[in-house]
Amino acid sequence: LSLDVTQTLGASTLASLTLNTDFGETEVDTRRTNLTRFPIVFPEKRTFFLQGADIFDFGISLGDDVRPFFSRRIGLLNGNEVPIRAGLKVTGRGSGANVGAIALRTGDLPTSTGIPVGTSTANTLGVLRFKQNLGRESTVGVIGSIGDPLGRAHSWMGGLDVTYQTSRFRGNKNLLIGIWRLQTDRDSLTGEKSAWGAKIDYPNDLWNLAATFKRIGDGFDPSLGFVPRPSAQIVTFTANYLPRPTRRIMGLRVRQMVNEFQPRVVTGLNGTWESYRIFMAPINWRLESGDRFEFNFNPTGERLVAPFAIAPGVTIPVGAYHWHRYRLEGGLAAKRRFSGQITWWFGPFYTGTLDEIIATTAWKPSSLVNIELNATRNVGHLREGRFTQDLVGARLRLNVSPNFQFNSYAQYDNQSDTFGANTRVRWTFSPLGDLFVVYNHNLRHDIDEITGRPYGAAPQFDPTQRYPRNWGFASNQLLVKVQYAFRY
Repeated sequence: LSLDVTQTLGASTLASLTLNTDFGETEVDTRRTNLTRFPIVFPEKRTFFLQGADIFDFGISLGDDVRPFFSRRIGLLNGNEVPIRAGLKVTGRGSGANVGAIALRTGDLPTSTGIPVGTSTANTLGVLRFKQNLGRESTVGVIGSIGDPLGRAHSWMGGLDVTYQTSRFRGNKNLLIGIWRLQTDRDSLTGEKSAWGAKIDYPNDLWNLAATFKRIGDGFDPSLGFVPRPSAQIVTFTANYLPRPTRRIMGLRVRQMVNEFQPRVVTGLNGTWESYRIFMAPINWRLESGDRFEFNFNPTGERLVAPFAIAPGVTIPVGAYHWHRYRLEGGLAAKRRFSGQITWWFGPFYTGTLDEIIATTAWKPSSLVNIELNATRNVGHLREGRFTQDLVGARLRLNVSPNFQFNSYAQYDNQSDTFGANTRVRWTFSPLGDLFVVYNHNLRHDIDEITGRPYGAAPQFDPTQRYPRNWGFASNQLLVKVQYAFRY
């Protein structure tokens, strides 16, 4: 059994207590391909962490380079769900201030999940965020966290951010200037354990100009945060010109033209260049119909100080690489019964060429039915070898009635060579009660792509024999959850 207690503490302040928290109805992650040597961010989908999540936002220039608080660090570890025994969350707004606080106690995972020996997942974790308005639009805030999901001792992080904002610059223009700094520590953490950054932003309708700088120390690793690329200095510029034509162009009624120029340079802490990318979009037109098309040209460079395994059996050696890539993209407006977008990246890539094709479509035959398809195909031809990455997903949403919804999402990728389906039914049987039925089913090919032999086969199999690639059972799971609210 799990228990959630919610109490209103004021007009805009809410406190939530959770015991033995259950996330059984949460949708599975959408699989993604990764052609970089750094981890990528998967979004939070659990309701407890999503409510009031914007209150914990920090700074104005961090993006995915630095996340001081990343809620997926809590309750998830290497694909395993860590039990949350108890937690308290308070979020509120009032008197020109935003306040958010979370305190949680997690439980231990069994050793059968494969966590390293000596790792404790039974820990107390906490995060606090406070932001105060200054004047009409500016803010100053602090953030702090304690605890470590892996049980590493004396873990903490603290930070300060200040943002000056006005919508009356030069009469009626927007201007933002922000600066932030973070410090972290824990046992055995060494090096430069801080990060800081600044941004000046001029986000307006005709011109959108910005300059950002971030310095991330080699020892900056907040236990409850996410830093994919430590030991880096990151400089970015944005110069976008966004006119709204009053006359037809080439016979088309163009709502807005977005001409983009966005260089980004990453260096080490000593100033040695590591990466650069110049994103240019000479054509990015959105039509009055809502449809759009775009053409990009992107000079790119990477300096590898260690070999990079981009795909099984394909490893790019140490060295400096420079190339330029192109993108063609077109999309149909979401208001259409059939909408979608297709993207084609092509051109040189490291020691060869790479084609990336990404397609998403949505068909809404009625207000009750929504069908979505997505597909990604990466085909690389490098000097070190060739690789193909395929990913396909399909989603069906049926809103049978306001009280009954059916959702099913199936996906396959050839890297894990597995097919997975997540099906969820929600029935609101009363204004205070919900029934969830969730079924997960996973299949895999019987041939192990790494060893080339059937799963479970003896090591003495004949490698010259051609084994059939049949689909076999991997796992399944059935969850039934009843949720009922008692109001007082």
